Amino acid sequence: MLRVEPAVALNATVDQLVQQVNARFDAVQSLNASVAIDVSVGGNATGNVTDYPEFDGYILLRKPTDMRIIMLVPVLHTIAMQMVSDGTNFKLWIKPKNCALEGSEVETEMVAGQQAPAMALCNTTSVPSTVTHWPQIFLDSMLIRGVGGDELVSLTSDTQVLQVDAKHAVEQPDYDLNILRPKGTSNELQTLRVIHFNRTTLLPYRQDIYDDQGRLATTTLYDKYKTFGDRQFPTVLTIKRPLEQFQVTMTINKLTVNQKMEDDQFELPIPADVPVQKVP
Repeated sequence: MLRVEPAVALNATVDQLVQQVNARFDAVQSLNASVAIDVSVGGNATGNVTDYPEFDGYILLRKPTDMRIIMLVPVLHTIAMQMVSDGTNFKLWIKPKNCALEGSEVETEMVAGQQAPAMALCNTTSVPSTVTHWPQIFLDSMLIRGVGGDELVSLTSDTQVLQVDAKHAVEQPDYDLNILRPKGTSNELQTLRVIHFNRTTLLPYRQDIYDDQGRLATTTLYDKYKTFGDRQFPTVLTIKRPLEQFQVTMTINKLTVNQKMEDDQFELPIPADVPVQKVP
């Protein structure tokens, strides 16, 4: 296989990369995105993979934690699902099933292959059970958070080999910005996130997020950056949750940044004739 080296590898210090991450995060107060979402659930732990039909829809995001997700029925483009979250509580209305859920967004562990109790209550297979985890996962993935004042950083560099086709591969040098925090009062450091930068652009192409036990909880891949207004933003995000064995590929077709949003855009009145089930 023929390897082709990149034309230019840019240099940056750890301070410059931290500054860039913080500036990109601080510059965005809201997002209004028209999206297409592909979801697959399963893998090695379950022995099979379920692919769901592609959903078109909209995602509204307002800092610090407000989010609204609207998904449309394939082909018909009527509303299939609406969900709002304030970062603590969520509401989910699955219109075709005449079912609504309300509950806490405190994330609970899932066993691969098991349906989440919330979705079992709705008695539906048309929407993946992992949907109750989406607001926090989407928020962490769509906006790479800045580095906190109590967090530590370290920088390493590496070279990834990316296969272009059967006969060609390209070498991509990268920077890996490790974000850590002291664990309690011990000398041990806990890895919170690793942001991987493509050194030919100095833009993030991957983020790994770890849980409190040091396990890889979320990997998000960023591809096909485009300019919206004066900001570059990835238009294809692949979000992987290895512990729960599911993957979401989000394609952003249209994006408006820093549009003023009102509180009622993040409210979801449930019709009186729709049974509402409380989720602990």
